[in-house]
This record gives sequence, structure tokens and C-alpha cells, in this order.
Amino acid sequence: MPAVFVHGVPDTSRVWQPTIDCLTRRDTVVLGLPGFGSPLPLGFTPTKDRYAEWLLAQLRALRGPIDLVGHDWGSMLVVRAVSLAPQLVRSWVGGAAPIDPEYVWHETARIWQAPEAGEKLMAQITRQALQAGLVAQGQPPNVAADSAALMDDTMKACILSLYRSAVHVGQEWFADLALVTAPGLVIWGKNDPYAAPSFGERLAKSTGARFAAIEDCGHWWQAQHPRETAKLLETFWTAHAS
Repeated sequence: MPAVFVHGVPDTSRVWQPTIDCLTRRDTVVLGLPGFGSPLPLGFTPTKDRYAEWLLAQLRALRGPIDLVGHDWGSMLVVRAVSLAPQLVRSWVGGAAPIDPEYVWHETARIWQAPEAGEKLMAQITRQALQAGLVAQGQPPNVAADSAALMDDTMKACILSLYRSAVHVGQEWFADLALVTAPGLVIWGKNDPYAAPSFGERLAKSTGARFAAIEDCGHWWQAQHPRETAKLLETFWTAHAS
């Protein structure tokens, strides 16, 4: 009965380690998105729909029941997966990324979505600059260093492709939120600079999920507040263990 974790952007699977270290359960599987510190399969096109297909394939290869957890883009992919195949999971948790037609992408995302401007910005993102930026947004230095160490040209290209495939993701995926039947929990940092907690509340309402906001927390709740995140997860899992 694994708990399966999916990271976001520009992170790698290592971003989950602080929370996993605080869990009492040990049946955990941490997935690395292709191209994000993990191999990019030959012919893999890094778009939102292809990543969703990839996640569904990973889940089908596991023995259930599965408790699925995602953050940022990982959350968007988790919600998409449980919209398309809700029978694959026992429960799901997500947060820090809206699927909402009213959401306007943050400034960095809009630059990444623009040809030439996105490439120019990516050329300026060194590993040192990324680490400093992640720390400034609240990631612990060791977690930021782990993610930044794996930033390379492949990851940069995957980020650009992913964001350019998702300009209208809120409109394209929103209607399918009504298909989610598995119990869910949406976690949000109260000070998230990329999307206000109100978007988390809307996501919870659209999927019939619970909503939990973490005080004094920005975007990366699993790294900033791992003990509180672990407690939220295990309380939620216990309630849906049968």
C-alpha cells in the first residue's frame, strides 16, 4: 500500500525527503519526472498530457491501494490522473498549483511560455542562481542545493516545453475535476507567492476534497514545514485507510 510522491518545477524528487523523514510509514515511492534529474526516455515529449500519461503508467505498474501525493506541477498531474482514472488510487493529496480558468500564470511562467524570452531567461539560470532563488522562497538550503545541482539543459528544455503546453491548462482540465471520486486533501501555504490560498480552496471544492492551509508558509510546504505536512498526511491517510 504505497504512498507515491510526485514533485513539481523546478524541483526534483529530492524535495520530498524532509517530509518523508518525518513519516512513520515506510512504504513510500518517490517518482522523478522524466528530464528532472531522471532520464528522459527516447521520443518522450515533455508536455502536460504526456507527463499525465507517464504518471498513469507508473501508477498502473504499482500494487495498490495507492495514496498519491503531489506538489506544484506534481499536484496538477496528480489531480489530472485521478480525474482520468480515479480507481487507481485510494486517496490523493495535492497543492500549490491551481487548475482553474480564473488563474493567471505567474510572471516567470509567462516568460517561459514566450518563445525566445523563455530561452533567454533559462540561459541566465545557473545552478547557483537557482539555489539562491529557492532559498529566498523558503526552501531549506540543503533541499535547494539538491534540486539546483540537477538543473541542466535537459531540465531547462523540459520546463519550457511543459509550460508552453499548459498556457490554457486551467480551461482544458477544469471540467474534468468533476470526475474525481477518490477522497482528497488540498494543502496550501498561506503565503504562497505564486497562487493565493483561495485557489486551493476552489480546487478542494471542485474535487470534493478537504482543504488545509499552513501558517507562515510559502510555496514549498513539504520542505518548509515537513513535520506539519507529515502530520496532515498521516491523519488524512488514517481516516481513509479502509
